[in-house]
Amino acid sequence: MAKKVKKKWYQSWEFKHICVAVAAALVSVFVLFHLLGLITRHNKSIEVPDFTDMSIEQARKLAHKSDVRLKISDSVYIPQVQAGQVLKQIPAGGSKVKKNRRILITINSLVPAMVKVPNVVGYSLRQAASNLRAANLYIGKLTYVSDIATNNVMEQYYKGSQAVPGMQVPSQSEIDLTLGLNSSDCMTRVPNLIAIPYYQAKSELLYNYLNLNKVVFDKGIKTYSDSLQAVVYKQEPSPTVSNSVRMGTGVTLYFTMDKSLAENNKKRVKAVDLAVEEEKKESEKKEAEKPAATPAESQTEPQESDEPIL
Repeated sequence: MAKKVKKKWYQSWEFKHICVAVAAALVSVFVLFHLLGLITRHNKSIEVPDFTDMSIEQARKLAHKSDVRLKISDSVYIPQVQAGQVLKQIPAGGSKVKKNRRILITINSLVPAMVKVPNVVGYSLRQAASNLRAANLYIGKLTYVSDIATNNVMEQYYKGSQAVPGMQVPSQSEIDLTLGLNSSDCMTRVPNLIAIPYYQAKSELLYNYLNLNKVVFDKGIKTYSDSLQAVVYKQEPSPTVSNSVRMGTGVTLYFTMDKSLAENNKKRVKAVDLAVEEEKKESEKKEAEKPAATPAESQTEPQESDEPIL
């Protein structure tokens, strides 16, 4: 009778089954993680394009090429910007996201909201500005004509035609005003606008009864978004403490993205102002120190005249 050979432990069917089960588990885990990576695109991201200042059509084409989706989340109306232009996006351009990520964009409205023009004739300029702003409108050009009451609104215009109260105009539009000007109260100062942004500068001009004559952007400002971040680095007339001009005078503003240039110019202007102020004080001090004229010195010789003595 043949002798029965005893199998070694690793040759037993139990061990083989365990090996098969472990191998199957490992394969399952590998496949699961591989599929999970495909689904979530783990460690794989794409860069979000910058859609700002593009038209909505251009933005959609670029989004399709870049494997992201666009969704219009909001719209506003800005008259100076082309209808349908992308103004803002979330997340911002350059961000890292996964493929097919939804990008929220804000565009300039294709159809502007219409508002009614209020009647501001007879109001002061300050009150007129408040009433127009409440109607979502702005003050445009200030035109002064001779009148007894300075800064009293006499007429209102929209694009060269009379702005009849109640007429419909696009929201954010500018209403030009004709104002009274008394010759005894017709001068104003030129404020220092260096290193401040566009809308703040325009408000300061209006507050001082001046017009924005012209806007000049340097080469670094190429888009509407750039213009919002730009600041004044130069102005004409220059801002000095002694600079007094007639109300309604136009001021030309020069804008840059270089904030260090603007700040340096602002310091220089302040230095000039301080020098002028010191010179003025010194002149007043010398004038005050002059000895008073004696009665003999103050007498003047009578002048001959052909006018009859009444």
